[in-house]
Amino acid sequence: MAKKSKKKPASAKSKTAKAAKSAKAAKPARAAGTDPKRVAAILAELDEAYPNATCELKHNNAFQLLISTILSAQCTDVRVNQVAETLYEKYPDAKAFAYATPSQLEQDIRPTGFFRNKTKSVMGASKAILEKFDGQVPRTMEEILTLPGVARKTGNVVLGTAYGIPSGVVVDTHVLRLSNRLDLSRNDDPKKVEQDLMKIIPQEKWIQFSHQLIWHGRRVCYARKPKCIECNMESLCYAKDKTV
Repeated sequence: MAKKSKKKPASAKSKTAKAAKSAKAAKPARAAGTDPKRVAAILAELDEAYPNATCELKHNNAFQLLISTILSAQCTDVRVNQVAETLYEKYPDAKAFAYATPSQLEQDIRPTGFFRNKTKSVMGASKAILEKFDGQVPRTMEEILTLPGVARKTGNVVLGTAYGIPSGVVVDTHVLRLSNRLDLSRNDDPKKVEQDLMKIIPQEKWIQFSHQLIWHGRRVCYARKPKCIECNMESLCYAKDKTV
């Protein structure tokens, strides 16, 4: 009578291999917030609400926009625009800023806050533009990031608004807040949020999308007590702090 063969217990190694193979086969489902149809619906609602949204920093050229964007850190666009009314008359170009008297420039931009650091950034960026870029604001992200006081947000503002170059998505406090509320990103770091948005928003929409989300954040989707009853994206919003 033949003996029944006993099954050898699976080794730890083979169990690990099977588990890895199973995990590889099971692809993670797309997060509900970034479903293409839902993203398209959000973009359509933004287009309907803010067809003419644009940068609200007043400027006559790329250089003025660069300086105003640097000054806008931790400051409202309204306040920057007030300062800019006389600032660009006194300092009409990069040379004027580059060789300004620091103590005087500090007083001229004082209302924007953090005026000492901003003075260093404005003067440093102006000198770099003169010495490295023949007096012209660079047209690539790689080059513009070499300017003192310029990070990706500022670079995206200038390249997108002044030159129409979709180098990325502007992520300011409004875009950061609304991206989380609309579940377009679950990150808190602006750089990671930008990467998330660049994956799901068509590149040709990057510039306009940023303006539209900023406008919506300033007019409807406030940090405190958002006006959800007036929001045309209320049905698409997953925010836990909705007011309706």
